[in-house]
Amino acid sequence: MPERNIEFGAYGARGLKGHEAVARQLDELAAFIATPITARRGVAARLHYLTRTDHALRAARAAGLTVTDDTIRKWLQGKRRPSRKNLERIEAAYRTVRRHNVARYLLARLNREGRGTRVEFHPVNQSQVDRPRQRAVSFRMLNVRHWDRIVDAWAHDDQQALDDAWVNDAAVDLGSEWGQYEYVTNIGFAA
Repeated sequence: MPERNIEFGAYGARGLKGHEAVARQLDELAAFIATPITARRGVAARLHYLTRTDHALRAARAAGLTVTDDTIRKWLQGKRRPSRKNLERIEAAYRTVRRHNVARYLLARLNREGRGTRVEFHPVNQSQVDRPRQRAVSFRMLNVRHWDRIVDAWAHDDQQALDDAWVNDAAVDLGSEWGQYEYVTNIGFAA
């Protein structure tokens, strides 16, 4: 695809891919549990979320939480402590289930019955780039109306699909300069 950066940062520019900034913002909107997984309270909160219904427990099992029900019960009672590997599995399962649970809600809020959501594109940081090589890139705003593919890719944690959806459904609407916003400092929007 034209306008893709091949050697981003070769002259000192700093930023991140636009789809990574979008994923970070969607994660923030998903309101994950703030207490770290390393704290007993954090483990308990995630396990309660994953085991409160049969549907949530099935989704957690599908996401990689493979321990027995007895082990989960002992973790919740404080009789046993999950290993570091199991803590990683609990966190991964929790994030997967949480993303799937909030995706439909976020999609409705972002699409707003076809009106879309205003998105702010903050350009890359060029403070470390020599003056003759700096680009004239400014802050831009755009109303994104089609969030379906973006939210679906985020919910399934598919980075390549999210990148494609972000570029094709949002960034290209910036016009002929859309390639300058492939990498950004931040993407801002609310739902």
